[in-house]
Amino acid sequence: MTLILATDTAVAHAWWWRTGDGPIATADLALLSEDERERAARFVHPGAAVGYAAARAASRRILSALLDVAPEEIGLGRRPCPGCGDPLHGPPTVLHPDTPLGISISHTGGCGMLAVAHAPVGVDVELVREFPVEELAPSTLTESERRIVLGAEEGDARTRAFLRCWTRKEAVLKAVGVGITTDLRTVETRPESSDPVTVATGVPGTPASWTVVDLAVPGTWAAAVSLPAQTDGRHPEIRLHEHR
Repeated sequence: MTLILATDTAVAHAWWWRTGDGPIATADLALLSEDERERAARFVHPGAAVGYAAARAASRRILSALLDVAPEEIGLGRRPCPGCGDPLHGPPTVLHPDTPLGISISHTGGCGMLAVAHAPVGVDVELVREFPVEELAPSTLTESERRIVLGAEEGDARTRAFLRCWTRKEAVLKAVGVGITTDLRTVETRPESSDPVTVATGVPGTPASWTVVDLAVPGTWAAAVSLPAQTDGRHPEIRLHEHR
């Protein structure tokens, strides 16, 4: 049965799923392209290979229901990077069938995500784990972000504050299409607010302002999704689903 997505550019759907440590499920492997199988084989950590394969397979299964096409017929690729034009590291896209939908894919330890919208969209999910926050802060956070993150209680609270910044930055820059090639210290995400926030960043030909929203995935993970900021000031509506 085909699912219908609203064409409103302020609406995005995000799916999350759990992944294991390995081996790659036979059913997932069967849905990968030859290039994707080769890439999966190059991962050193088995869990990373499983996460990558599960993300590509799950994305095809979800898109299959949205586009009314068999999952094995869903062609995934990349659009050219809007910053440099390189087709090898641009944002993911559906090559087949033709569709106006924008997509974004992310995976981390134990979890994967797909975001879909009738607009450029970015999603990022990260496993909540120990980070050398004090070492990473100078190269990844703005001055105001550093004050908020390093002012949080050491331990889980500080880690989650850092990950709120990181996932928001990743979600926005993936929506722009350039990824973390941008200087992260120039991307202000206002981690003191749990509400949707507007982030100003972009390259010529892409929106200059983006709205980023934290996602309520289980506590083991932190996640965020981003869409172009609406000219009427509306916050985006994010519909979160668990994919089994």
